Amino acid sequence: MAWAMITVLSLSTEFGWSLTHQAILGMLLHHYLPFIIMMSTLYTIASGIQISVRSPATPFMNTCFLAVGTLLAGWVGTTGAAMLLVRPFLKMNATRKHQAYHMIFFIFMVGNVGGALTPLGDPPLFLGFLNGVDFLWTMQSLALPMLCTAAAILLIFYGVDRFVMREVEKISPLRSTPLVTMKGGDNALLFLGVMGLVILSGVWEPEITFTISGTSLDLQNLVRDGGLILLSFISYHFTAPHIRQVNHFSWEPLQEVVKLFFGIFMTVLPVTAILDAGKNGALSSLIALVSANGQPQNSMYFWLSGTLSSFLDNAPTYLVFFHMAGGDANILMSTLSQTLVAISLGSVFMGAMTYIGNAPNFMVKTVAESYGVKMPSFFGYMAWSLAVLLPLFVLLSWGMFGR
Repeated sequence: MAWAMITVLSLSTEFGWSLTHQAILGMLLHHYLPFIIMMSTLYTIASGIQISVRSPATPFMNTCFLAVGTLLAGWVGTTGAAMLLVRPFLKMNATRKHQAYHMIFFIFMVGNVGGALTPLGDPPLFLGFLNGVDFLWTMQSLALPMLCTAAAILLIFYGVDRFVMREVEKISPLRSTPLVTMKGGDNALLFLGVMGLVILSGVWEPEITFTISGTSLDLQNLVRDGGLILLSFISYHFTAPHIRQVNHFSWEPLQEVVKLFFGIFMTVLPVTAILDAGKNGALSSLIALVSANGQPQNSMYFWLSGTLSSFLDNAPTYLVFFHMAGGDANILMSTLSQTLVAISLGSVFMGAMTYIGNAPNFMVKTVAESYGVKMPSFFGYMAWSLAVLLPLFVLLSWGMFGR
């Protein structure tokens, strides 16, 4: 709040309250509130589903679990999938002595990489959708690199888990038939409702707008956000209370996300304005890095958006580089499609590099520690991400963008 207020006071002093108020209101209504509503809905619905997995915690079964979670994240969101599956994964591996790296790879896959499949998957892509990127463009353009990256990480996880189980823990794999049970299945239908509302807001154009203090709001977006709030209300009030009790449900993780993202979205306002100024702005030197002879350097878009996503949070970072690339969704989906691919992959994938790169990362850490798992420190986690993810991202950059 302190940093946010410093930003507001600075902008008001320099440009006047009228222009500052307009910028803040536009940010809140067009970006922050839709983002928070989406996160809240996915979190609430996911917490109303109790999944129990009775299966031997073998490397193969753990890898299959992560693979399913990765694919699910693209449709119910990384936050929804992470909160839905982290507890079953912890319970499934309760007999294993070393679980911290399970949670680290869980964050890599379910909390981040899997979110690249659709705009529902990860906050950056949802912000892109709000700014005009087609729902199907994301799937068509990002599915292949997402699947290739996911497959590589899963192979690494399988090798690590197999080594730890046989050489470190010296546990003989048990043989039994996996059994999966689920309670609160009605909430799965609510997930379909979330998908329907998001898709509807992208294809329905009634050309009806409402104005609040000079900020226009499209009817389809109001219907989407209102529908999401209704789905959250239905899930919270009609799901059996004992399911949320078993899931250790509380509002605290969501409250932390609401506060943190408010500060991030507020303080990114001047950054976005500077980038909108292009070569005439204070970040002209940064803009020069991502273009040469008037052409975008897609590898630089990938690495710069990814690096900032690792520490700033990937949702506002995506928005910054989206603006840096021109901010016109139609051009970015056609002429500059590789540039948008670079921004999207960098923002989504490298959100996994630190605990603060994406909203689910810290949530998963908190839940794991509540189950007694000793998670690594901030830099301990980064040691894993640098060792596992960085080489893969170098290969991805070279293969897709030339270097």
